[in-house]
Amino acid sequence: MTDVMTTAASGEPFDVLIVGGGPVGASAAALLQVASKDARRPLRVAVLELSRPGATQPDAPLDPRVSALSRASERILTAIGAWSAMPPSRMQPYERMRVWHESVEPRGGDVLEFDAAYAGEPNLGYIVENRLVQTAALTTFEAAGGRIITGGLSRLRVHDHHVALETSAGTFACRLVVGADGARSIVRESIGLAAETSSYRQTAIVANVRTELPHERTAWQRFLRTGTLAFLPLADGCSSVVWSADDGAAAPLLAMSTSAFEEELLRQSDAVLGAVELRTERLSFPLHKLTAHRFTAHRCALIGDAAHVVHPLAGQGVNLGLLDAAALCELLCAAFRVREDPGAQSVLRRYERWRKSEIAPIALAIDGFNRYLAHGVGPLSHIAQRGLALVNRTDEFKRFFIARALGLDGELPKVARQPPPAQPPSFS
Repeated sequence: MTDVMTTAASGEPFDVLIVGGGPVGASAAALLQVASKDARRPLRVAVLELSRPGATQPDAPLDPRVSALSRASERILTAIGAWSAMPPSRMQPYERMRVWHESVEPRGGDVLEFDAAYAGEPNLGYIVENRLVQTAALTTFEAAGGRIITGGLSRLRVHDHHVALETSAGTFACRLVVGADGARSIVRESIGLAAETSSYRQTAIVANVRTELPHERTAWQRFLRTGTLAFLPLADGCSSVVWSADDGAAAPLLAMSTSAFEEELLRQSDAVLGAVELRTERLSFPLHKLTAHRFTAHRCALIGDAAHVVHPLAGQGVNLGLLDAAALCELLCAAFRVREDPGAQSVLRRYERWRKSEIAPIALAIDGFNRYLAHGVGPLSHIAQRGLALVNRTDEFKRFFIARALGLDGELPKVARQPPPAQPPSFS
């Protein structure tokens, strides 16, 4: 390690340096820092982020970039103190989901409906602005003693006992680097981890709208032959529209006047919430699937979109990423407790096996929904479309899907399995 290399305040390299301070990266950092805060030798953790978002003013309009946070995600964010740092006035619990194909009536008997009361839960999750989660997680991370480095990664070199990162803010060293820097991950590319990518040939159009009828604390989703249209309830009474439209249909939608787009939303939603009024600009981004062949390499690990990207129709992107963060941190905490190197390949491979086995079936199911419900016209698609009504009438299926929606199924990290204790986990 060279004399000019900037490291932690003690002169030692960071134990973990997380590249990317979005909701997933910030939460991973906070999990590590909060868990080790009272240890005899707390972990030295840093986050490298291009820019830190400013505090959201209480009366500021809601951002259209939102996530549907599951119960598991709620528990993870509660464990680090981020949940209580987010204003309840900007968080909308939703109690029901109504999912239907365009071939049936939106309030008829063939609609798939999930109700939190059916599972004995107060709600199915919360619709929350991504920026709110990011800001709260970064704040709790810093309050626990973590360091936020403002800058971008330009080069990464992996050595036997450390990783050197050249950034616009200086050169840093760590024992483990975590790539939480999104689908176009510089970390993933720098360490040579290949990823399988494919385009959905769809564009996501997102915007906030006010509707004539109340959203009823319900997430509404209609499968169309040219994509999927969802209305997610927001805390101010509006709804967040997430329209995953085939590229050929998306271009005209984005080019429409405001009034024409509102009319098209009314028509394609089957007027389930009445007339629609745009409250924000329309944002758009292309949709694609990504799966890294490996989630880890020597002294490197990937979490969130850097490791996997799924279609947004099930609202699982951030939730899967937070589970990645919790799983990795659980294993790193266990290794640190017995003085095992956090960059040891034995630790990282356990994380990779764990999360790949959980994500693969979810990604496959989401792809199936998109292929056979939103686009299909053949026999398999007809069976899938009729299957919504079958699931709605079968208690076992409904319980399974509700557990998935809540994020309470599968091999979960400890912090996501149960309400967090009054005191955070400790290494001592």
